[in-house]
Amino acid sequence: MKRRQFLAASTLGASAFALASPVLAQTSPELKWRLTSSFPNSFDIVQETAKVFATAVAAATDGRFQIEVFASGEIKPGLQALEAVQSGEIEVAHTALNLFSTHEPALAFATGVPFGLNARQQASWWTEGGGRELIDEVLKPFGAVALACGNTGAQMGGWFRKEVKTPADFNELKMRIGGLSGRILEKLGGVPVATPAAEIKPSLESGALDAAQWAGPHDDERLGLQKIAPAYYFPGWQQGSNALHILINQAKWGELPANYQAILTAAASLAGTSMQAKYDARNPDALKKLVVDGAKLKPFGGEIMDAANAAANAVYAEISASDPQFAKILSAYMAFRNDEYLWFQVGEVAYDNYLVRARARG
Repeated sequence: MKRRQFLAASTLGASAFALASPVLAQTSPELKWRLTSSFPNSFDIVQETAKVFATAVAAATDGRFQIEVFASGEIKPGLQALEAVQSGEIEVAHTALNLFSTHEPALAFATGVPFGLNARQQASWWTEGGGRELIDEVLKPFGAVALACGNTGAQMGGWFRKEVKTPADFNELKMRIGGLSGRILEKLGGVPVATPAAEIKPSLESGALDAAQWAGPHDDERLGLQKIAPAYYFPGWQQGSNALHILINQAKWGELPANYQAILTAAASLAGTSMQAKYDARNPDALKKLVVDGAKLKPFGGEIMDAANAAANAVYAEISASDPQFAKILSAYMAFRNDEYLWFQVGEVAYDNYLVRARARG
């Protein structure tokens, strides 16, 4: 193209963009939403994730779509996030849907269930295995839609004042644990206790608790439990995945233009990828610090794992007997898990195990 033609084309293109910009602006409304998190500021990576999401939405809309982020308790308690979004009082929440499994047990599958998928597999189930569509159906009566937004990865099995060597050691053991995991603990003879974060340490010190499950090393380090309940158990069979979601009021979502819906979806994906990366990057250092400060890493023995797995299957069967929706999702979810491990045992697990052994050999 000759220089004169290039300049003419460039001028025409710039003029066309200038003319188009006001039209785009007219079809892109100015919005201000509030986001309530189900987590306190002490969960710094989770709070960073919500802010990355909001910042990305603002940047992609040239500031026309603003989302203000609030930690749990600043405008709503964390456990009221679903109710607040359902009523339309708050447009959006960043939460873990298993927190609301008391309302509908099937919501637990959105986050991860005991002896379920790991974080990678959970993401695959959500996007490629029909998970999002199944959870959309569960959320319809609640007037909400969910976008995947983050995962902490596998969690730890918990802090114990005394070692647990056999399933019998769980008999009458008082443990801070909830949801489906709490029901499984009951099957093992234990006593699940609902305990806020601020009360976990004094409850362990007083003997009101014998053990407590919280999260993973980065978040656990802040609790300072290694001196009181030094036995730090793994793996966290309670949750091999801890997926979080952006929860949006269905009516508000439906009112958004298609480009805004696409932007929210992309921003949630961006923020979620950042969250997983941060946990994977920060957990190793946190684990080292915990061990130096007195934590004693202990693996759950095979007998305990088998007993907990059997208890989980019994709990799932009980819920499925009276909840067809739970039974439907359980069947699809576990079939997906079993197929995933056909590949993972050949590829991922074999590769990881070799490098773990090689690292141990120096």
